[in-house]
This record gives sequence, structure tokens and C-alpha cells, in this order.
Amino acid sequence: MFVLIAAAGLGLLTLLVIVFAPNIRKYAAGGVCKSAARLDGKTVLITGANTGIGKETALDLAVRGARVIMACRDVEKGEEAAASIRASYSQAQVEVRELDLADTCSIRAFAQQFLREVNHLHILINNAGVMMCPYTKTIDGFEMHIGVNHLGHFLLTSLLIGLLKRSAPARIVVVSSLAHNFGWIRFHDLHSQGSYNSGLAYCQSKLANVLFARELARRLKGTSVTVNSVHPGTVNSDLTRHSTLMTIFFTVFSMFLKTPREGAQTSIYCAVAEELHSISGKHFSDCTPAFVAPQGRSEETARRLWDVSCELLAIEWD
Repeated sequence: MFVLIAAAGLGLLTLLVIVFAPNIRKYAAGGVCKSAARLDGKTVLITGANTGIGKETALDLAVRGARVIMACRDVEKGEEAAASIRASYSQAQVEVRELDLADTCSIRAFAQQFLREVNHLHILINNAGVMMCPYTKTIDGFEMHIGVNHLGHFLLTSLLIGLLKRSAPARIVVVSSLAHNFGWIRFHDLHSQGSYNSGLAYCQSKLANVLFARELARRLKGTSVTVNSVHPGTVNSDLTRHSTLMTIFFTVFSMFLKTPREGAQTSIYCAVAEELHSISGKHFSDCTPAFVAPQGRSEETARRLWDVSCELLAIEWD
């Protein structure tokens, strides 16, 4: 009897999902960037642009006329993504450059060549990231989540900030996550050497993204360079590749998740929307202002994280 009831319940649930599928997909898709702004003559740099929302962001901005530089750890995959973008839009100005955010030498080499060969930078999208990977360290000994998601982008932005200022008005978009709500900056064990939980390490790095965007916006006041962070939504991408459980969950409930194109909308919005030309230090989701957790609004924590980041990277950044 129990088996029959369970089967009937499952059948009813399946029927409801099929019937309401269009409504479910519309709700899951979230906000859409409605701006028709053109980017002709503008230069854009996107990290991790070879896959997921990074690739979709690159395609959209290329269609708007921008020169899009795709900074990727895997150049071969980057070239495949660039070819795919050109196949979708034959006039796309996209190029691939090697950048490994887990290696400060790679970041410095990338920036050095970039500054030699590129005269302007109008939009920087710090998009690349890792999620729930097993405990590993970057080349420089940083825990992988905080090293790639925060410190790598912190260093890259510091090396390119002069060019962004000279190219102003310019924008910086930092891809964070709703996960920042569950994160805490563990200054006593930033690299999780005492204890490690991949989920909490990811949340800490996403909180660091929010704090970085807010503190950088404060320091750039009056420069015509704006900085905002975004939550792209729960996106069905390969970001979950390190977690078998998450991969299965995302596969089963894919209907309730955003596609990479849908997940890219808020990044695109913050990069191009005319009404955001002077908005800085905010957090967005579904192309609208979003809630920031109390720990993400702490000026004291943001400044302390800034100082610790500079110390770890051995840089000075006023």
C-alpha cells in the first residue's frame, strides 16, 4: 500500500512539474538586462571567460561592439570558447590570453603584457572562480578558494587600476554569490590550515568578494571608476565539478536553475546599464539591488581584509 501511495505521489509531482514547467522556467530565469547600450570602441577584460557565465558575458559584450579579452587558465579551452563566440557573431572582437589566478607570477606576467599592448580598459569583470574543491593550495601557498576567488583578483585589479583610471569612465564588476551570507572572514585561519570545510571556504571567499568591492569603491570615490558585486543566481554550470553531490543535485533539479546565459544577466547589467554610471559599492542580483549580509557591510572587516590581502601579496595599494 505504501509503495502505491508513494508511486502515486511521485506521479502527481511529475505531472505538476510538466504542467507548470513554463512558469517554473520563467521564475528560475530571473532578471534580464534590458539595456541596449553599445560598447563600440570599448575594451573589456573578463576572467574565466572560457565557460559558463563568463563565456555568455563575453558573447553579449562582443555583440555590443566591445573588444573582449578573455583571460583563461586553459588557453586551448579559451580558444574553443572564442571560436564558438565568433561562430555566433562573426564580427566579434574576442581574443584569448593566458591567466592563472592561482599563481601570482602568472598574474603579474599577464598584467605586464596587457599594459604593454592594451591602451585602454573600460570594463573589468572579475568572474573566474572555484567552488568546493578538495583542500589544495595555490602556487603561493594560499588556500585555493581564497587564493583564486579573492587574492588573485585583488592582485590583478591592483595591477590594472591605473589603466582603468586613465580610461575612465570605467567599471569593475566582481562576481560574488548569495553564499556570502554564510561566510565569515577567519582572520585567525584564513587559509583553513586548522580545519577545512570546502563549503565554508567557498562562502568565505565570496564574502571577501563583497567586502573587496565595497572597500575598493570607497577608495575610488571621485575617480569615475565604479565597482559593484553581483550574485549571478544558482547557475547550472561546471562550477560544481568538484562536488559529486552538488553535480547530481544540479542535474536532477536543472529546471529550477539558471542557464549560464541567464546567470550572466546581472554581470552584463552592471557592466553596461546607463543608470549605473555613477553607482558604486553596491551588490546586485537579478539586475536589481540585493541584500548584503551584515558581515558584508562591516567597514572594519573590509579594511582589515584589505590590509591583510596587501600583506599576503606583498603589495602597497593606497
